[in-house]
This record gives sequence, C-alpha cells and structure tokens, in this order.
Amino acid sequence: MISYIDDHRSSFGVEPICRTLEIAPSTYYAAKKRPPCRRKVRDAELRPHIERVFAENRSVYGARKVWRQLRREGIVEPRCRIERLMRQMGLAGRVRGKKRRTTVTDEAAPRPADLVDRNFKAGAPNHLWIADIERHEALPNRAVMKGHRHRLVAASRSKPRAA
Repeated sequence: MISYIDDHRSSFGVEPICRTLEIAPSTYYAAKKRPPCRRKVRDAELRPHIERVFAENRSVYGARKVWRQLRREGIVEPRCRIERLMRQMGLAGRVRGKKRRTTVTDEAAPRPADLVDRNFKAGAPNHLWIADIERHEALPNRAVMKGHRHRLVAASRSKPRAA
C-alpha cells in the first residue's frame, strides 16, 4: 500500500489517497519513517553472495548447491531463504538430462466429449459420478475401479493375463 501511495502521491496527494483507501495518513508517514525489518536487511546482505556463487559456478547451481557453497564459506542461512531469494532474483539452476516425452498426441484424432466441462464439483449427492480405472499388477484382481474420495468402489473379476 505504501508503494502505491508513493507512485500516485504526485498526482493526487497523500491525504486523498489515504481517505480513499480508508487508512490514516499517519500510518503512511509512520511506515515511511520505520527502519526496514531484519529480514529485509539480511536479504539485502545475502543477495550479492548468492549472485556471486551462482556466477562463479557458470550459472548452473540450483538453490541446494548455492546453499551448500554458502555454508562452506561460513554463511549459514536456512535453505528456504536461499530458495526464496533465488526465485525473487530470477536465478534457477540447470536441469540435467533430456526431458522425456512419453505420449505424442495425434491432434487430428477425435477427442472424447467433456461431459462435465471440467467442473468436478457436485452440488448434492448423486448429481455427478466420476470413475477412474487403474491397473494394479500387485493385486489379484488386476483392474481396480476407484470412485468417490479414493475409496475402492468395485474390483473386476477378470482372470490375470498370462505373462
């Protein structure tokens, strides 16, 4: 809210904006005088270290490796803080390997109709029925039908396939 007031104060003034936002002008001025919190101060101290470690390692280190390198250098901070700062700074490590594509869809093939319009919420019981059929090789009845809230609704009586 403070940044919004800062952006528009030259056009409208502080008091009219505060009146519209229903906050006291003294709240705005108090927030402007208040020193930054410890988290923001520490984040500002850590950003150059994170950028340095990331750049020294050819911009391939992810949050875990940057965190470990900082710990080796004596900068002990929680990993979640390093992850958050790297996200804010737009830094991301490289992912090894090639992304495997398991299914190649035929765009020309007809698709089944979407009868529920991707709305899986029923207003009352027995208004919408959805089933998911899975194969479980470990079970004696290989095909299992799942239903409401992942409870077993029914199992097939089919014979196991010969291997």
